Amino acid sequence: MFALRRWWTRHALKAGMVTLAISSAWLMRANEGAVIYETYHWLTRPLQPGMSREQQFENSYILELQQRIVELENQNRSLQTLNDYEAATLLEGVRATVIGRGADHWWQHIVLNRGSRDDVATGHVVTGPGGLIGRVVAVSPSTSRVLLISDPTSRVGAKVSRSRAMGVVRGQSNNRVVMEFFEKLPDVKAGDVIVTSSYSRLFPQDIPIGRIESIDLTKSPAPEAVIQLSSPLPILEWAIIHPFEPQETVDLPVLPGATPENGVIPGGDGAQP
Repeated sequence: MFALRRWWTRHALKAGMVTLAISSAWLMRANEGAVIYETYHWLTRPLQPGMSREQQFENSYILELQQRIVELENQNRSLQTLNDYEAATLLEGVRATVIGRGADHWWQHIVLNRGSRDDVATGHVVTGPGGLIGRVVAVSPSTSRVLLISDPTSRVGAKVSRSRAMGVVRGQSNNRVVMEFFEKLPDVKAGDVIVTSSYSRLFPQDIPIGRIESIDLTKSPAPEAVIQLSSPLPILEWAIIHPFEPQETVDLPVLPGATPENGVIPGGDGAQP
């Protein structure tokens, strides 16, 4: 009788743990599993010192199931965001996953899992959640390397969506870029949305870049604004690659105090004149 009761108690405990693991899926999405994790340990803490190896393995398996549920929920949200972005964008493209980036070049390049086999070519434009990410600068049959707009060598022709004030955006190795304006007194203010302009030779116009965070109208040779990028480049996991043929020639304005001879040509996206 005692053995039967012990067997029943043991299996009832197993069933309770499994039920806890399954039911926790409903709460994982909101709290990333933290509450369930603590609850599980609170319930099993009195039993752990005397647990057998078999029970410890079973408990580890239950914890693994819980963590897998959390990851699946996160992946589902990411895929939903991607699908929503693809439905909203006006540009055709192929979705790609970020598969590489160097710790010492975190803000310079990323590697995507699409290449020439997927008709990806140098010069194609890359966007993602938030807007512009960069452009493809090298391809292999199965991968492509993307120069990010946060790279210090990157140059993007841009405009203020509200006032249409024009300028050029350059990267500075973080999640903020600097926009130099063509006018000495541009109509700009904090919070203004910045998008690509028709002066951008390497990018189509009207792709979101970010919002103005601060402005320095006294900066020489041209007024500047710090732009908070709308795309989460530090945690980027996927992107969309869009076919694009760079324009051969663009009638470019010149920044105040600069000339074509000294190479400071806005809108050239990093290219030399």
